[in-house]
Amino acid sequence: MPSHQEEPEAQTGLRQPEGSPEAERLASLINQIDALLPQTQCQRCGYTACRPYAEAIVEGRALINRCPPGGHLGIAKLAAITGMPEIPLDPDCGQEGPIQTAVIDPQRCIGCTLCIASCPVDAIIGGFKQLHQVIAEDCTGCGLCLPPCPVDCIDMVVPRPAVVWDADRASAARGRFLARQARLTQPTKQALKDKPGITQKQKAILAAARARAAQKKTARSRAPLR
Repeated sequence: MPSHQEEPEAQTGLRQPEGSPEAERLASLINQIDALLPQTQCQRCGYTACRPYAEAIVEGRALINRCPPGGHLGIAKLAAITGMPEIPLDPDCGQEGPIQTAVIDPQRCIGCTLCIASCPVDAIIGGFKQLHQVIAEDCTGCGLCLPPCPVDCIDMVVPRPAVVWDADRASAARGRFLARQARLTQPTKQALKDKPGITQKQKAILAAARARAAQKKTARSRAPLR
């Protein structure tokens, strides 16, 4: 992950007294920048989420070219509202490209739940030692589920048709991220109580994945030996 050490070109931001007009202006600017960021929560900018990156921009600790999912169009929008120069994407943060979706191979998944714990938007469902499944429409393509997987059973693919990542999807992803963060900061018993249960839609997705895995297993067992 790229470091978010202070860029030499970035100006050092000064914290303003809380409640002052300048503090309110800066808070508003942070909200505007956060609203423009894609909310994939991928951490490729070097920060833990989109909002901390927005705060770093306003405070002068980061430049506006560290968001590969936002790409050159995102940089242009950030330049317009911050007054910063429009500059090329920082290659240390990755390359611009289409939104990808995580896909779990049911034949290799061991049900360790590590990917579930790493997903910032609760887009992976399943239980311990049970088949996991990605909710494709909720996946932001962050790729944070890849490193913890001990059996490399997750691939990032460009879906067909391609995902159009618009403001509505970004807002929905932010909502899921904030809900997860709120749940994780609650005491353990309360967190377990408030943890969302598996919906009928999620059960159907898991059932379909299990059926596909069973069909593949049956097909292999019936294949003639060579």
